[in-house]
Amino acid sequence: MKKEQILLFILAAIQFAHIVDFMIMMPLGPQLMRLFEINPSQFGMLVSSYTFSAGIFGFAGAFFIDKFDRKTLLLYTFLGFTLGTFACAFAPNYVLLLSARIFTGAFGGVLGALVLSIVGDAIPHERRGRAMGIVMASFSVASVFGVPFSLYIASVWTWHAPFIFLGAIGVVISIFIWLYIPSMRAHMRDKSEARPHPLQVLKNVRDNKNQQWALLFTVLIMLSQFSIIPFLSPYMVANVGFSEMQLSYIYMFGGLATIFTSPWVGKLADKYGKMKIFTIFMILNAIPIIVITHMGITPLIYALLISTFFFVTSNGRMIPSMALITSAVKPKNRGGFMSINSSVQQLASGLASFIAGLIIVESTSGELINYNLIGYGSIVLLVISLFVVRKLQVVDEEAIVDLNQEVPSQNTALEKSI
Repeated sequence: MKKEQILLFILAAIQFAHIVDFMIMMPLGPQLMRLFEINPSQFGMLVSSYTFSAGIFGFAGAFFIDKFDRKTLLLYTFLGFTLGTFACAFAPNYVLLLSARIFTGAFGGVLGALVLSIVGDAIPHERRGRAMGIVMASFSVASVFGVPFSLYIASVWTWHAPFIFLGAIGVVISIFIWLYIPSMRAHMRDKSEARPHPLQVLKNVRDNKNQQWALLFTVLIMLSQFSIIPFLSPYMVANVGFSEMQLSYIYMFGGLATIFTSPWVGKLADKYGKMKIFTIFMILNAIPIIVITHMGITPLIYALLISTFFFVTSNGRMIPSMALITSAVKPKNRGGFMSINSSVQQLASGLASFIAGLIIVESTSGELINYNLIGYGSIVLLVISLFVVRKLQVVDEEAIVDLNQEVPSQNTALEKSI
């Protein structure tokens, strides 16, 4: 169990670095627009370039991710991500920063799939919910500590500082990956058939109804969640009465709450069943969605209680969802499928934001209109997902990686991985 905890800690640290690297760009907008003399559209490219790059290369990762030792691929992918983060830190102009964001996103898109694949390979189904809770708590830590601290050092020094900070963390995490994560080749042990041609990965999805249901389930979850989240902050300022400075409270309190609730939800999912816990949190999540999207001028405390409940219930339905999805595919195909799933997540979240942006309009008084329609649509998607999730079948319950094996700590480890 101790080695399992170390593995989950390292994976959570990887997710922390990945999430902060993506999130920090948005609040750095005013500095970057002023220093690089760019317009909002150009800044939007800085933000979206990472997402689209992650989606494209996450999809490409499906063609090779299952052909390598998980540890080897994780190490080199994270080193590439760390190099991209340092490139962002030292980019002298807009064009090079944009290029660095695309480069970093390319590795970030594969990282997400690798982390989930490793959890699926190393943790048996009966403990996978708890494991997902621990790994996904990294989002909470990123919200409570990572982003505020990065903003603080950016204000004290310069916008370069957060990326130098993340790059330094990346170096430390890379060392931990090399020293403490064992070789993971069990998904490659089935020699009864040759390694599939890249197009075979897509054919596997085409011919496997369970994988298709899992991808549809992912799309529904992401469309529902990311039609609400991008406009939460603007709506709170324009309609609810928040100041821009008070917006940080939403993510701070929401993130702080989910730090404690994520492991708890994971344990509940393992004890009572992933599908049951998903259903409960899906129903609970509908409450803050309806309230938030209909909210007018509201006292700060009440609004923060509702937004925190939204973060807790949204996170609560994601944990059992990810545990179910990783169990819906056999280990030998898991990496490729999770790469496609990761790509679908990125593209679905972008599509959700785009559609919501077409529906929401600004009134002459500056208020945002039609956010309530987004809320209704999100509820409809959640209800549909409740039917789709019941189509999923768990086809893998056992761990295939022995975490008790010795991890080579000398140079031979790197030589063997190469």
